[in-house]
Amino acid sequence: MDRPIFSQIPLKPITSSTGQGTKKQTKQIQTSFTQQFNQALANESNHLTISKHASERLQQRGIHIDSNQWGKISAKVAEAKDKGVTESLVIVKNAALVVSAKNETVITAMNLQEASEQIFTNINGAIIVN
Repeated sequence: MDRPIFSQIPLKPITSSTGQGTKKQTKQIQTSFTQQFNQALANESNHLTISKHASERLQQRGIHIDSNQWGKISAKVAEAKDKGVTESLVIVKNAALVVSAKNETVITAMNLQEASEQIFTNINGAIIVN
């Protein structure tokens, strides 16, 4: 049985070029790693799930949202969640989305013309993304 590739990488502590890293250097390296790790986790968590219903609505209604726009939406939903928003109406240039910030899930989607004729209930936040 093949061993995982990461078990074949020799692990060595990170030290200064003299081989004698100071406590301050070690702490800086650990802090830097911690910051990078936390940033990676934050980027990973900035991800919205699109429900089956929302996916069908996006397709049926011919609504296309590019990955850059999804990134903006995801970041704003995370920000809203931090402020206590649980259910939000997200308006972008060509669509309106109902998003559960609590579950980080797009619940439904409609074009703006369709949205202008609707009353949205059970929403405790609104996000407008340009």
